[in-house]
Amino acid sequence: MKRRLPFWPLLIALLLSAVASAIASLAFGSERIPLTEVVGAVTDRFTGTPPGRWDVIIWELRMPRALMALTVGAGLAVAGAGMQTLVRNPLADPYLLGISSGASVGATAAITTGALAGLGVYAVSGGALLGAVGSALLIWLIAMAQGGLTPLRLVLSGVVLSSGLSAIASLLVFLSADPRAANSVMFWMLGSVGGASWEKLIIPAILVAALTAGMLAMHRWLDALAAGPETAASLGINVAGMRTTLFVGLSVLVGVLVAVSGGVGFVGLIVPHAARLVVGARHRVVLPVAAVAGAVFLIWVDVLARMAVRPQEIPLGVVTGVLGAPLFLLLMGRGMYRFGGDR
Repeated sequence: MKRRLPFWPLLIALLLSAVASAIASLAFGSERIPLTEVVGAVTDRFTGTPPGRWDVIIWELRMPRALMALTVGAGLAVAGAGMQTLVRNPLADPYLLGISSGASVGATAAITTGALAGLGVYAVSGGALLGAVGSALLIWLIAMAQGGLTPLRLVLSGVVLSSGLSAIASLLVFLSADPRAANSVMFWMLGSVGGASWEKLIIPAILVAALTAGMLAMHRWLDALAAGPETAASLGINVAGMRTTLFVGLSVLVGVLVAVSGGVGFVGLIVPHAARLVVGARHRVVLPVAAVAGAVFLIWVDVLARMAVRPQEIPLGVVTGVLGAPLFLLLMGRGMYRFGGDR
């Protein structure tokens, strides 16, 4: 598909929008802060000026949250684009392989049984990460035992495993003696970046940057893989090795993102398609546009989730579904769209 919009002007505009959105989001929360105070608090940190009255709220609470939203949004969009290429399926999203369901089992076990309580505030995240890694390993073992990481085998194994793991998570909630467990698990499954901190931000940010850079370095191979295994093999690409590398990288990234934010749906499904609609299908342009667009989208989703029913918060997955579905249908209805040779 030919490009619809110039790549570099669009990317620069999105990057500027991401910076502006991150700063503007600091003004919103249970305590409204004037934007001039926000800008002043941000610039004071870089000029050495003594901190003002809003410094702790902005730098210890809201700035890590804003950066986490940017990181998770970018990571989910990149993971979604990679997963759609790996399985050559337009309905693929980062959670297709059951990684999110595995994380749900781990997080649910930590919430309902007190497992990993020794980790303190990291108990739920630790349980989710262990569950995500375990489910990814199980998918890999199943696929390799049956002949390799083919798209059809990955999709079918992932869907079946996801259903089974979701049932286990539901059973843990049902058997729990804590009446608040169901609410806690449901809120976690639908996603939130409310628990963000500077310490939790480091690993996801590094992984998102590393995987995005790695996929950009392999953009020609990804284009060939998206065209089909026969095309990729004819160009001298090791298809099996490429699929394994992509599977491992995406599994680790999605596992970490789910561990820190829960299951934020729709971002990894709609943002890559929206990027292809506006800049074309080549990974060299799709990946950076999708990453920055996903970051901007999720940070404003988080703002809306905080402000809609103050002082309570709406889970991010609810907002992404409500906003994402009509937005994507509007974009798709404005022009011809092609994926994997199908219109």
